[in-house]
Amino acid sequence: MKSLALLLLLAAGSASAAAPHQEVLKGPYANGPEVTKACLQCHEKEAKDVMKTSHWTWELKQQLPDRTVMRGKKNAINNFCVSIAGNQPRCTVCHAGYGWKDNNFDFKDETKVDCLVCHDTTGTYSKTVAGEAFENVDLVKVAQNVGKPVRDNCGSCHFYGGGGDAVKHGDLDSSMAYPDKNLDVHMNADGNDFQCQDCHHTKDHNISGNAMGVSPGGEDHIGCTNCHDAAPHANKRLNAHTATVACQTCHIPYYARQEATKLTWDWSTAGEDREDAVDEYGRHTYLKKKGSFTWGKMVKPSYAWYNGKADAYMAGDKMDPTKVTKLAYPLGDIKDPKAKIYPFKVFTGKQIYDKKNHIFLNPKTYGKGGYWSDFDWDKAARLGMEASEAMKAVGATYSGEYGFAPTEMWWRINHMVSPKEQALKCADCHSANGRLDWKALGYKGDPMKVKGTLHRQ
Repeated sequence: MKSLALLLLLAAGSASAAAPHQEVLKGPYANGPEVTKACLQCHEKEAKDVMKTSHWTWELKQQLPDRTVMRGKKNAINNFCVSIAGNQPRCTVCHAGYGWKDNNFDFKDETKVDCLVCHDTTGTYSKTVAGEAFENVDLVKVAQNVGKPVRDNCGSCHFYGGGGDAVKHGDLDSSMAYPDKNLDVHMNADGNDFQCQDCHHTKDHNISGNAMGVSPGGEDHIGCTNCHDAAPHANKRLNAHTATVACQTCHIPYYARQEATKLTWDWSTAGEDREDAVDEYGRHTYLKKKGSFTWGKMVKPSYAWYNGKADAYMAGDKMDPTKVTKLAYPLGDIKDPKAKIYPFKVFTGKQIYDKKNHIFLNPKTYGKGGYWSDFDWDKAARLGMEASEAMKAVGATYSGEYGFAPTEMWWRINHMVSPKEQALKCADCHSANGRLDWKALGYKGDPMKVKGTLHRQ
């Protein structure tokens, strides 16, 4: 129950939200949960709301084509860091909570909710292993200066997902914190200056939008038509394209425009005694503990039909090591009336799998016994599989024999929208060396030259 003194302070507060916080949150605070306890004196509902979201649970009930699943960062197999199971202290640096270091984390403990990571306005707040606040953070200063989130708050995790700046997403990286107009027309600081929540509308701390790579069966999508007309062009021929071509396809001609993004990750070369190497972007192309990488800048997207739904590999699913396994990928084709051609980053990898059981394994990489410490894949596989609740739930086990197999993940490109003058022109697609592989998309050829229309055949 709120104290009378606290209620009086809040009632007497000025129009500024800062004054009540500075009056009420005096500290000292030894750690993040102590700050949260103070926040809960007034914001009990907000903590409960946060705990219902996928930012807290790291999973979401989703409908895949043949099954309903609980999927998210908590249990997905990916082709960058592979999985969080057994590696929680390192991965949960970006969890919206404190202390998630193993499977015993209490998701019902409200004091573990991290209010500051989203609401810090000082730019001094940072987190370390298991999502704890760094010891040198002035928690009193941060708590007294909370406010509405800005791009830096969201970006502290979303720009650096997968282990570093621009690793996972091709269209979200540190350059998007303060972009100019040429980088993004919506978020440019001297123009529209959109914050993330201007498009990712939020109610009760539930932030709209689902990343296809993490939540392929999610249906909470954000589209350009939330703000723009479905036929926004003065040119009728351009408007005719909108039935089959997504806005992003023409208006995001390149991703990774300023920061190079990781395009491939080969775990099979990890552990070799050779020197670490970097490329022309200053990015590592080899690290003993992680393997080999390639990076790209000003990258042309890959294009595919997408109807708003996707499919994914789930822990324990059978795979064929002679083929590329798609860990997350869009659904739709030329005959699907709901599908449009969208731009994607296709992230390819080579990762550990079980030679006998034909499943992708969940290796432990971080901490005691992890691959980064002992460089022992067999031990890493055993420890990781033992720690994986998702693997146990489907009865998946490690046979003791491992190899490496190719994978790919598709990530939809939505940010880094260029000025309209830089949008793709007709010849960018409708020419001998155009961007689109017409036959792969289901056309007989370029529909401007082969019998058909600019619409579906």
